[in-house]
Amino acid sequence: MSRTALVTGITGQDGSYLAELLLSKGYEVHGIVRRASTFNSERLDRIYQDPHESNRRLFLHYGDLTDSVALVNLLRDVQPNEVYHLGAQSHVKVSFEIPEYTAEATGVGTIRILEAIRAAKLDTRFYQASSSEMFGSTPPPQNEQTPFHPRSPYGVAKVFGYWAAVNYREAYDMYTVNGILFNHESPRRGETFVTRKITRAVARIKHGLQDKVYLGNLEARRDWGYAPEYVEGMWRMLQADEPGDYVLATGVAASVRDFAEAAFTAVGLPWENHVEVDPNYYRPAEVDHLRGDASKAQEVLGWKAETDWRGLAALMAQADCAQVEDELAGRRVRIDRH
Repeated sequence: MSRTALVTGITGQDGSYLAELLLSKGYEVHGIVRRASTFNSERLDRIYQDPHESNRRLFLHYGDLTDSVALVNLLRDVQPNEVYHLGAQSHVKVSFEIPEYTAEATGVGTIRILEAIRAAKLDTRFYQASSSEMFGSTPPPQNEQTPFHPRSPYGVAKVFGYWAAVNYREAYDMYTVNGILFNHESPRRGETFVTRKITRAVARIKHGLQDKVYLGNLEARRDWGYAPEYVEGMWRMLQADEPGDYVLATGVAASVRDFAEAAFTAVGLPWENHVEVDPNYYRPAEVDHLRGDASKAQEVLGWKAETDWRGLAALMAQADCAQVEDELAGRRVRIDRH
């Protein structure tokens, strides 16, 4: 029988890749979309189905993680077998500027979804998108047993969501899992996130549209992987016999400086001629080094990251170069090349 999944944050990087994966596996997929005056679903262009089509399996619903009534109604109507909770205010730097909203959407939003499932008495498996930012200043390598020490309102809100999922598992015997994903990127990453900011600038510099890119802390080290591989890990977590919590990571860290150098090198440019540091991009509290240990995911789920950070930087830089070429040629731009 066809299975039904509900995805919050379906219009984001992870949500779009996950929707494609679930559709390829025969799921009926429902996604929550925030109402906006401009189109915000371009990442779904490749799989979008017109509401008038027969036999369609992708459905989009307006909703918001701050609206508990809408969430209860939607879950009651859809009755999904699986819920993938990816929606959040997910920009770490921005979370310092809007901490209260970040707490409401990223933290309390998780409780609202869990309560909606419980209130509807659904037999639903729930995936909580946790984050390596929860570890903050705890030294690497970080795994499922590593203590949390978040260094941003975003990290704090994610810790709240993590423990909410654990609490509902223990208190109500709900099937809830936490995917503690380390940084995962792609050509669909938002342009304000540092990796995409770099590769987008690489492409524009390559084509003579700008000369510099301004970055913050070049020494911050992150464990960067490829997003499509990570959504496969999310799905595998909800297929396990018993619920649990899993780190997904490559096990290798690189600095922002390293990533920038690799991206520029991929298109034959000297990075040091084009990168400038702007202290305005520093965070009030920095996270120096995140590097994950995904041994449990490999042992229990059979999941392992395949793309390293150098390959990722080159892939993203080349995709952005192709996109800029399309823009300059006046061709319709798509961001679903990869």
